[in-house]
Amino acid sequence: MVAEKQSRARVAFILPPREIFAPDSAGAIAMVVQRLAAATPGAVVMGRIVGRNSASPSATFPNIPYYGANHAFALIRTLRALNPEFIDVHQQPRLAILLSYALPNSKIMLFLHNDPLTMRGLKTRFARRFALARLHRVVCVSDYLRARYMTGLPAWGLPPEGVAGTAPALLPNPLTLSELPPRATVRAPEILFAGRIVADKGPDVFILACAYALKKLPGWTATMMGGDRFGPRSPETPYVRNMRNAASHHGLGFTGPRPHAEILAAMAQAAIVVVPSRWPEPFGLVALEAAASGATIIASEIGGLPEAAGNGALYIAPDDAAELAAAILTVASRADRRAVLGAANLEWAQRFDTPLIAAALENLRATV
Repeated sequence: MVAEKQSRARVAFILPPREIFAPDSAGAIAMVVQRLAAATPGAVVMGRIVGRNSASPSATFPNIPYYGANHAFALIRTLRALNPEFIDVHQQPRLAILLSYALPNSKIMLFLHNDPLTMRGLKTRFARRFALARLHRVVCVSDYLRARYMTGLPAWGLPPEGVAGTAPALLPNPLTLSELPPRATVRAPEILFAGRIVADKGPDVFILACAYALKKLPGWTATMMGGDRFGPRSPETPYVRNMRNAASHHGLGFTGPRPHAEILAAMAQAAIVVVPSRWPEPFGLVALEAAASGATIIASEIGGLPEAAGNGALYIAPDDAAELAAAILTVASRADRRAVLGAANLEWAQRFDTPLIAAALENLRATV
């Protein structure tokens, strides 16, 4: 076994058991972990590994298939052989607690990418307080999630930074800016929706808004890219089929699921990227990618989206197709305003560059 031949690893990144790490179909958490691992010498990424991403030459990838109820024990066996100094558990509170008992020589950090109040092991305030006291650190990807975590917990009763039991830390998701495709000098007159085609993301709102706006925007087009899941092999669900038919009926393009590289390339060309989520996004990686592409962003003002999209985005109320259409018409008719907003977005995205976020993570480890 690869792990048994290695000396002590410094950091082991643990992926959620059902998330596949693959170059062409990795989910948002897997992409975040890949970027952090690439910036962490001697890192180990553990999970369902399908192929290896060449962008992480410094990391090793022990494949831990999902074993159902026995998955945790398979992880523990491998981790005991690796004996890492830090174990970064992503999105699995109960596993993090278990590892804190099974591997007392390692420092366990829990990273949360979704609402903790909906996660098994954190739903009650007592469970959340216990996790803060038991784990070396709890880390949230947005202030929105930190506030959700602290629901029902008095901030005044928590210890200071660097002491067990302190409030969750903030570490935004990274984006490796040097790996992004070149940006178009002249943006295409296109309105783009990129992401999962599920009800939470508001694709139906996008279709209705564009159906109205395009009638008043000669020469402009609207395109939807994505599927029910991440990656180009996502199945066509009944909801995706309905959205495809609705898009076609109203004259919108619909590419279906595409590789992540193609989506980034489309963002680098399109004038406007819309993120019309009706679900409180924990962070909103698509919005950050759009900011880094230099596009004009229109996004729902909900959840952690404003933390990802920044102060250069235009914000609308969730589930309001009329307001979205008005915002599209406002920026589509003003090339000068789009240029100002795009420049602001580029500046905003700089603070999320992977080397900066990785350095912040190292500083956070130093406080453990």
